[in-house]
Amino acid sequence: MMATIKPTNPHSLLLVMSNKRAIVPLLVGCLWLVPGLQSTISSVLSEAFIQVSAFVAATLAIYYGISHHLNTLGLQKWINNKPYREVLFASLMGALPGCGGAIVIITQYTKGQIRFGAVVAVLISTMGDAAFLLVSQRPQDALIVLPLCTAVGVISGLFTNRFLPSPALAMPSPNELDGDTTATSKPSLHTIDILIAKLSIVFWCVLIVPMTAVALLVAMQYDVNGLIGLPEHSIETLGAMAGFSCLLLWALSAKSDRYSELTRENDNELPKHWLRKVAQDTQFVTSWVVLAFIAFELIMLAGGEMIFEFLHTWQSGSILVAALIGLLPGCGPQILVTSFYIQNTIPLSALIANAVSNDGDALFPAIALAPKAAFLATLYSFIPALIAGYGFYWLVEM
Repeated sequence: MMATIKPTNPHSLLLVMSNKRAIVPLLVGCLWLVPGLQSTISSVLSEAFIQVSAFVAATLAIYYGISHHLNTLGLQKWINNKPYREVLFASLMGALPGCGGAIVIITQYTKGQIRFGAVVAVLISTMGDAAFLLVSQRPQDALIVLPLCTAVGVISGLFTNRFLPSPALAMPSPNELDGDTTATSKPSLHTIDILIAKLSIVFWCVLIVPMTAVALLVAMQYDVNGLIGLPEHSIETLGAMAGFSCLLLWALSAKSDRYSELTRENDNELPKHWLRKVAQDTQFVTSWVVLAFIAFELIMLAGGEMIFEFLHTWQSGSILVAALIGLLPGCGPQILVTSFYIQNTIPLSALIANAVSNDGDALFPAIALAPKAAFLATLYSFIPALIAGYGFYWLVEM
């Protein structure tokens, strides 16, 4: 059934003008206009779009495209035959880049279809959207972090089902699915919502194939401008413009002024389509990657070499800090941690602690639908995070 498009009203315009996401393109735009920072900001936008966004969009297109047409009935029957299989399946779902797999498991738990151990397993194994940044920039390290998180998730999930208390599940109102603990009705669709959604889909449908090709050529150290006969820095300029366009589309697609709008993917209150999901998730990742890269560059320009050198040498302390940051809901803060690792600011053990502790966007529906379960699952994931992080540090890095 086609959604009814309602005329834009003052409330919708006010939301667009006042949402917290608008801070991001506004801040980046202001920095871009500073004469001494123009080259730095342009380089960050270009690098984020070409080296990260193109890869994320291509990966999500394949993942969501397959998921959209996949019949999971047989898999569901296989999982239900043995209790331990749901923990294994939950951990594998959490290991998938992004938060989609973890949110599926949380939804199944709130329906009473799986046990609490699966929730613990998926929240421990998921790295959320930060996994896209790690896979695109440090694939060899992703082969260490993601399987390790999965293994810790399986062990912790089985241990939880066997020895730890599970919270009683109270079924909340369906209205609480919007990621907040306060039940609210979903906003009605307006012309501006539909327009931004369509622009996002068109933007990525046009750019995903050529930019993925460019990203692969750049990764193989080719001079793309010379290869296709463009003036010097043409691709970089186009990449910066496209990166800033991502920030604008992400900001304009906000549905409320809550904290969760900044740190999580869109709720997809519009009619669902996997191409729209690809666009929205890629724009979210791009925005936080840009923020992380700019934060790093600004700290470096302000004489941050000593700060980052201290963090790098203070390895044992950085593990605890990274694990604590993982307790924050949403993928945004975790992308910052991953970015600092990529810049060689924190050790791999700190990233592992953050990846295990990090619950990603899946924590938002967990808080809304089962707050006690969300609190216990977060607590249960923090302890394995410290064990994994410090264990890796003592066994490998010392």
